[in-house]
Amino acid sequence: MKIEQLYTDCLAEAAYYIESNGEAAIIDPLRETKPYTELAEKNGAKIKYIFETHFHADFVSGHVDLAKKTGADIVFGPTASAEYDILVAEDNQEFKIGNITIKVLHTPGHTMESSSFLLIDENGNDHALFSGDTLFLGDVGRPDLAVKTDLSQADLARHLYHSLRTKIMPLADEVIVYPGHGAGSACGKNLSEETVDTLGNQKKTNYALRPDMGEGEFVEEVLTGLVAPPQYFPKNAVMNKMGYESVDAVMARGLQELSANDVEKLQAEGALVVDTRTEQEFAVGHVPNSWFIGIEGNFAPWVGALIPNIEQKMIIIADEGREEEVVRRLARVGYDQAQGFLKGGLKAWEDAGKTVGRFNEVDAKEVIEDLEKINILDVRKESEFYSQRLVSDQILNNPLDFVNSNFEKVAKDKTFHVHCVSGYRSMIAMSIYKSKGFDNLVNIKGGFEALMEAEAPVSEYVCPSTML
Repeated sequence: MKIEQLYTDCLAEAAYYIESNGEAAIIDPLRETKPYTELAEKNGAKIKYIFETHFHADFVSGHVDLAKKTGADIVFGPTASAEYDILVAEDNQEFKIGNITIKVLHTPGHTMESSSFLLIDENGNDHALFSGDTLFLGDVGRPDLAVKTDLSQADLARHLYHSLRTKIMPLADEVIVYPGHGAGSACGKNLSEETVDTLGNQKKTNYALRPDMGEGEFVEEVLTGLVAPPQYFPKNAVMNKMGYESVDAVMARGLQELSANDVEKLQAEGALVVDTRTEQEFAVGHVPNSWFIGIEGNFAPWVGALIPNIEQKMIIIADEGREEEVVRRLARVGYDQAQGFLKGGLKAWEDAGKTVGRFNEVDAKEVIEDLEKINILDVRKESEFYSQRLVSDQILNNPLDFVNSNFEKVAKDKTFHVHCVSGYRSMIAMSIYKSKGFDNLVNIKGGFEALMEAEAPVSEYVCPSTML
């Protein structure tokens, strides 16, 4: 028996490869299929089943393409329905993979079709639980992401409470828990950095598994502190339910080479130029009205959170050799309309005699010297802002997460000095503001970290968890 966790940091997502005696199963694959087919080929195994714990909201699963390429059955739990062929399992139904068994445990709550998969080993022992978004390490899945349901968040939370207590907590302490996500995912509130644990340890440490917790207390704790999910979540859930264009076609379209004139023409027709280099490179030179979303940060989730139209046509600017990575990561969150990339990057744009955009920047020490004379725009999350911030009477918090709905909070006729923690989010924000006609923005190099290092006056630190 072989179990391999394929963890993708930028989405904080875990897919799984399970194999026994020449047969394999994949749980919650990402959009690209190659990692799974290559693993099976390397081990001389045939992929027999693709198990989906639910209709994912935070990424587009690779189940449809993978099934077409391998002939594997797509298995969902009870109540699931899709616009393509799936096998809807019954609660407690078992599937054989070589000498092992996968048992479906219907665990509604995160969504109504949500199911966990219990692996029973060659000796008939409960070995591992693939818990999807039902049970995380340190947390549980948020109950507000279901698509088209008449149930309230509280209703779903009550379902989750009973799923945990009737299906998961009775399992033996030594059962290994393999969750669908880790820290950084927006599918929960307080996920652990760890990605594997025993159920026994989770019973001791996970607040949601306290044996003395009543239903009402559970519902209150699970719902407290939830913030609105990224706007792309329901769109990805629909794609996972309805099906989607082949990722091979998406990649071929996105990897077309474009000249500077091609880019200029497409941009004039409404395409969005997305610059994926570093914030430092973007600040000193970029295509006017392009958006910065650096590949080195949480690229795909920020694309999904900030670009409202999932069908938006895009042009990519990337470091040479990273174009394929950019298009692939866009596809993971359903942004399939990349039209190609600027061959030669910004240098090709400059060599063609095109206008280059730039941002003004200042060091943290300069900000401190003029702190009482300047307007500060802090684009960190509200929880970050209220936990610790610059001491200034002229500071405004407008989180990047919701920038598209809060432009009116920032006066166009005022100059704002912008910061986040380190400079990544502030440059994203500035690029978006600039494309909307905000011309009086100055970037604080190094962000809040640089301000702290320069001994800027800041408020007393308050732990964010105490503000819930």
